[in-house]
Amino acid sequence: MGRLGWTWLTLLSHWRRHPLQALCLLVGLWLATALWSGVQALNAQARDSYERAAQLFGDGQQTVLINPAGQMLAEADYIDLRLAGWPVSPLLRGSLRFEGPDGPRRLQVLGVEPLTLPAGGLLGRQLNSASDLSDFMYAPGRTWLATDTLAELGWQPGQQPQTEHGARLPSLQVRDELPSGTLVVDIGQAQALLERPGQLSQLLVEQGFAADRPALPAGIELVWDQREEADLERLSDSFHMNLSALGLLAFLVGLFIVHAAAGLALEQRRGLLQTLRACGVSLSQLSTALILELLVLALLAGLLGLVSGYLIASLLVGDVAASLRGLYGAQVVGQLRLEPGWWWAGLGMAVLGCALAGAASVLRALRLPVLAWARPQAWREAQGRTLRRLSLAAVVLLGAALLLVWRGDSLVSGFMLLGCLLLGVAWLLPLWLALLLRLGQRLAKQPVWQWFWADSQQQLGGLSLALMALLLALAANIGVGSMTEGFRKTFVGWLDQRLAADIYVRPDGATEAVQLSRWLQARPEVVGLLPSWQQELRVGGWPTEASGVINHPLYAESWPLRDSLAQAWPRLHAGEGVMVSEQLAQRLGLTLGSNLELLTPAGVQVFVVLGHYADYGNPRGQVLMAAERFRELWPQRELTSIGVLTREGAAAQLVEALRHEFDLPGNRVIDQATLKDYSRQVFEQTFAATAALNSLTLGVAVIALLCSLLSLADSRLGQLAPLWAMGLTPAGLARLSLIQMLALAGLTCLLAIPLGLALAWVLVEVVNVQAFGWRLPWHWFPGQWLVLTALALLAVLLASLGPVWRLSRQGPMDMLRRLAHD
Repeated sequence: MGRLGWTWLTLLSHWRRHPLQALCLLVGLWLATALWSGVQALNAQARDSYERAAQLFGDGQQTVLINPAGQMLAEADYIDLRLAGWPVSPLLRGSLRFEGPDGPRRLQVLGVEPLTLPAGGLLGRQLNSASDLSDFMYAPGRTWLATDTLAELGWQPGQQPQTEHGARLPSLQVRDELPSGTLVVDIGQAQALLERPGQLSQLLVEQGFAADRPALPAGIELVWDQREEADLERLSDSFHMNLSALGLLAFLVGLFIVHAAAGLALEQRRGLLQTLRACGVSLSQLSTALILELLVLALLAGLLGLVSGYLIASLLVGDVAASLRGLYGAQVVGQLRLEPGWWWAGLGMAVLGCALAGAASVLRALRLPVLAWARPQAWREAQGRTLRRLSLAAVVLLGAALLLVWRGDSLVSGFMLLGCLLLGVAWLLPLWLALLLRLGQRLAKQPVWQWFWADSQQQLGGLSLALMALLLALAANIGVGSMTEGFRKTFVGWLDQRLAADIYVRPDGATEAVQLSRWLQARPEVVGLLPSWQQELRVGGWPTEASGVINHPLYAESWPLRDSLAQAWPRLHAGEGVMVSEQLAQRLGLTLGSNLELLTPAGVQVFVVLGHYADYGNPRGQVLMAAERFRELWPQRELTSIGVLTREGAAAQLVEALRHEFDLPGNRVIDQATLKDYSRQVFEQTFAATAALNSLTLGVAVIALLCSLLSLADSRLGQLAPLWAMGLTPAGLARLSLIQMLALAGLTCLLAIPLGLALAWVLVEVVNVQAFGWRLPWHWFPGQWLVLTALALLAVLLASLGPVWRLSRQGPMDMLRRLAHD
């Protein structure tokens, strides 16, 4: 074994003598890697589903023919176009609900005609042979689905699951490349399962043929449309970026543990490092051995972190999938399916994190003169210089944060603002604490309390990083908690305004709409009807819904307007303009009075923007206009929804009567209370993963504090032994140490509250606006701050009990030995 090997083994002997420090370093990197890799596993799962959905028919962009009225199109149109030589393929989309292990689960059903599918798409590649084609097309047929969907529902290949209405699917066959939550069947089977005989959703047109948008043959009343499967990924990018930001915060908090443990280990090995240099070990060999030591620890902790991250993601993936389904309609399976790249990326982050956290301590040690390595004062001076540099860097970061507040105008700049703010204040924490402790020392009168405040300043070097971690974790909990509670309060009030009708009914076609309207008008418990029409379109490249509403006073009384021009509602019903949702206005820069262009069957129409209104939870834009104007632009569009106003207490019975009279399924008639409950459930699921990550981050910070206290326990005996010699008992010293820790934590919490409020302001005023397009009112929750602060102090108390108990159990011989040694 060469000199480098012996040097490395000598350095490793420190960890055998101080296993708690080794445990602290491993735990810090383990937890950091676990939380980061867990979040990335959740994001990778979702993005894999988006990518598979985007490649279903080709490159993600699809040119289709649709019914201009937004309804189903007739199968005869497809036959006529094929006879005319058009390369079109029929599609039928719908959804069916099945009973799963965790309750009802709705899956997307896609009916295709395999002989006419585009060859370049994912579905076209599934037909590898004539036998595959015949098995899929001819009775009894096949149902294609992904493995993860099969596992989530607890099904087996070859099984024929039953829908909630009693229909059975063709036998199941696994196709791994298909998107999650999707069942693909022959279009004839789909028409039977969805009860849509002779009906189609759209016609997919071959891209080369559709490039010039040729005129349709006479008698074919369809319109061209462009569908982008990548829309889903664009809309949900902000959701995943928020998760990544929380994961990165947890990763940084964990690295504080690594940095503290690595720095303390090097400080305690200063004599050993000097001895190695005196024995002829070169500076390059010593630095190589230190780097190898960090690399081994990083790989070990990284592997443990990846396994833990996978378990964390497994626990949270159900909530994330439910959130994406509720918010964006994204079909993300609730079981993980990860590529090998995720494992390598996690290990890479562990190594990078360990290098960033440990390199500073290594470089600081290597810059010291050889004869200064064993002098504690030299290390304290080096540490003081580092803290001064951190304070200077903090001032620079806070200046950058002010510049981003002034000039930032994107989601990336919003997250940069968060990073600058959090790191800037965290790096100022040692200076803040040092000033307050110095003030306490000046005000103290008794010698013991003067020592107490002076000793607290001395402990800052070893505890500052753990206290920074506590500051960041508590501020994140206060900031995100304030934003979430404010959103909850605003969302509940908005639901009460927006869902003003007592019942909502969705008719299936014009005939049923007329029958429903006549029947409802004849009911004595009905006091009014609010029919509305909706049409999907694209505005400025974003998926948008145009909605036509009648002239009824309820809209002016309850619609959640943000701002508007004078006489906005009369002007809207007169057809002079439109109102737009807040997120659409944000994306397109639509101010009051500006012009909005809409592409309609009658050509491009220009409208004046009369007002902006809140539309929380809807990732798509929305345009509100008068029903008369809507029907002029889309004359073939059938009635989409009927809002029913009833007498008090009559809604539930009327819903049952509607279902009995017209055999309406649950998703086509729903009362206000049920709809509100569902919306609140989606809201809670949306923030479930966020709340879990916040709690885990606070837990990591507490572990950081515990690790620092355990690491410092041995060195503390040498500092406390003189006080014992002067008459203080070990129990008294233990009490002082506990008060000292709580004082430092309490002063940290005092700074965490304003930092958390600043974080909440950035989330509400910058990140939410850029990510989702809506602005939330500012709310204060002092009770929540007090609860979080009390929980943090309780956690600090529990983390301090172990080291304090050890101190109180020290006998006279231990104190004498330490006193004689020092």
